[in-house]
Amino acid sequence: MAKYLVQKSNPLSGEVEISGAKNAVLPIMAAALLSEEECTLFDVPALRDVDVLTQLLTHIGAVIKKADTNTLNIYTPKINTYEAPFELVKKMRASFLVAGPLLARTGHARVYMPGGCTIGARPVELHLKGFQAMGAEIINNEIKSFVEMSCDRLQGASIYLDFPSVGATENIMMAAVLAEGTTIIENAAEEPEIVDLANFLNKMGARVKGAGTETIKIEGVEKLGGCKHGIIPDRIETGTFMVAAAITRGEILIKNAVPDHVKAITAKLIECGVVVEKTDEGLLVKGNVNPLVSTNIKTMPYPGFPTDIQSPFMALLTTVEGSSVVIENIFENRFMHVAELNRMGANIKIDGRSAIIYGGRPLQGAQVISTDLRAGAAMVLAGLVAEGTTEIAEIYHIERGYENFVEKFRKLGATIIRIDD
Repeated sequence: MAKYLVQKSNPLSGEVEISGAKNAVLPIMAAALLSEEECTLFDVPALRDVDVLTQLLTHIGAVIKKADTNTLNIYTPKINTYEAPFELVKKMRASFLVAGPLLARTGHARVYMPGGCTIGARPVELHLKGFQAMGAEIINNEIKSFVEMSCDRLQGASIYLDFPSVGATENIMMAAVLAEGTTIIENAAEEPEIVDLANFLNKMGARVKGAGTETIKIEGVEKLGGCKHGIIPDRIETGTFMVAAAITRGEILIKNAVPDHVKAITAKLIECGVVVEKTDEGLLVKGNVNPLVSTNIKTMPYPGFPTDIQSPFMALLTTVEGSSVVIENIFENRFMHVAELNRMGANIKIDGRSAIIYGGRPLQGAQVISTDLRAGAAMVLAGLVAEGTTEIAEIYHIERGYENFVEKFRKLGATIIRIDD
């Protein structure tokens, strides 16, 4: 298994280019199944998750070609199978996003229960509730752990989500674009990735309105065509490098960032004493201007503070004087990184969905594991300021979601190498 070796580094400085968003490209790739014509995607990040979904779409019938490192051509004139097999779906939760497009285009979908990071239950009931409201028959095979869905043609419906689930909003949107009649999704997720998916669908000929608000209206059409589309920049990668500038007390120009997508992260960094400036190229983040202080954060659905930045931000809070409280409202099992940070000398106590960080203690290099994608990034950030060497195992989690991770950090002056064990 490959590992990262991270040593205490000087304050990071320089500039970094943000890649296309993982959480935007995956649903958009799945949505390409809705058309018989070719779709071309630009700014596709080179990630393990993209590779896994490429395998899954190819299995279903898509012909996928790389025009270059970050450009994909997806052409699906025929669906060969409506089944998403276990060996692929188990690797990544986003695989379940093929359910909506398959159901809309073929009237059938059989998808095994998804895998991915073990940060919480993340059930698919909201997805199924939406499909069922649109007329699909749902068969849940608990013994073989798959869900089978079928319909003649989906019908427009009014659907209220009990929680503004990103995945459920995306899957229902994709199913609804070819449904008969109008579908309204209330309490929908408002993330920028939802807007990017809606823009892609509309380029294909769909009629989606209200994406980015709590109510989305989709008027079904008979058929979708091909299109060309550029993926939005990754706001979670942006946030990771913003925190990297802060934790190392450095100064980083984050190019291709969208400031409006990271307002909550920016606000909390400013509370800590970090200087964040908008520029023509993106964001300039300075952690070297003021002494940094503690703050409290509470994860919330967008536009609130993102759960995906909770663990990197907690690593930062271990390095500032004072006590901080982090409340995790999205996933019930997203404090697995706490034990790893404590192994490095942090003092963090967990009480249910709250973590209390007693900051200011010097961190020490240690052998730690990347318990999930964003926790892995937190371990790297902690390693950059810890005395000695930090050895991070199970880095496949990190490489699922960050493009050229080591190269980008090394360009900023980080002492980090990847080794094969």
